[in-house]
Amino acid sequence: QVQLVESGGGLVQAGGSLRLSCVVSGRTLSTYAMGWFRQAPRKEREFVARITWSGGSTYYVDSVKGRFTISRDNAMNTVYLQMNSLKPEDTAVYYCAADPRVPGVPRRLSPMMYDYWGQGTQVTVSS
Repeated sequence: QVQLVESGGGLVQAGGSLRLSCVVSGRTLSTYAMGWFRQAPRKEREFVARITWSGGSTYYVDSVKGRFTISRDNAMNTVYLQMNSLKPEDTAVYYCAADPRVPGVPRRLSPMMYDYWGQGTQVTVSS
């Protein structure tokens, strides 16, 4: 049973920073590519960032490039999303997700490509 647990969300002012964490249990993290998604009220779930199993490649949606950084520590079974220069439009529930099927490919954007999901953590950015 693979479980993903996110943490680190909260309320922050525009221009501030947050660091999200996602701890994976039940399977070795190094066999998965990992992604972060977000979902705002009344909107579809949106791809944010992805990192391959080794951490050698990453991919970001254009709206967060230069502000967000995805990273992983396979020894700690943890994936991170460092979010800087936050904007009100970044407000959403953030989910981490695991892709065991194609872990070496950086650009896989659809939620349907990910088999395991966390419960989400709320990020609210005030203006």
